[in-house]
Amino acid sequence: MDKVKIKKAIVSAGKPLINSAPILLGIILLISLVNIMVPKSFFSIIFQGNYFLDTFIGGILGSIMAGNPVTSYILGGELLTQGVSLLAVTAFLVAWVTVGLVQLPAESMLLGKRFAITRNGIAFVFSIIVAIITVLGVGLL
Repeated sequence: MDKVKIKKAIVSAGKPLINSAPILLGIILLISLVNIMVPKSFFSIIFQGNYFLDTFIGGILGSIMAGNPVTSYILGGELLTQGVSLLAVTAFLVAWVTVGLVQLPAESMLLGKRFAITRNGIAFVFSIIVAIITVLGVGLL
């Protein structure tokens, strides 16, 4: 192993990460701010019990309020205890983790606008499909 080549590879790989660090930090702070400002009771008002509409609303809200998987388990449990349907909660959580409208500008800048929009659109559609398949699968157990 050539130590000079390894050092050069680390430096060239680290530059884009260092350049994008302020953008990523801003996104994390914005997501945290939105998550704190929206009270948990908001969700029980939004979800009215219509499975199809609630699933779509769950996907939209999850897309807007992007977050990380660890907090999604806690939030999902809270939504279920407030009477939100499993279908809506599942769509919300899958979109919460996979779609990110909050970070779309940064993702567009770093990965390209077309890619970012396509990835988020596909992730949104699949969040609803995964929710339906998950709830059907749980119903079969």
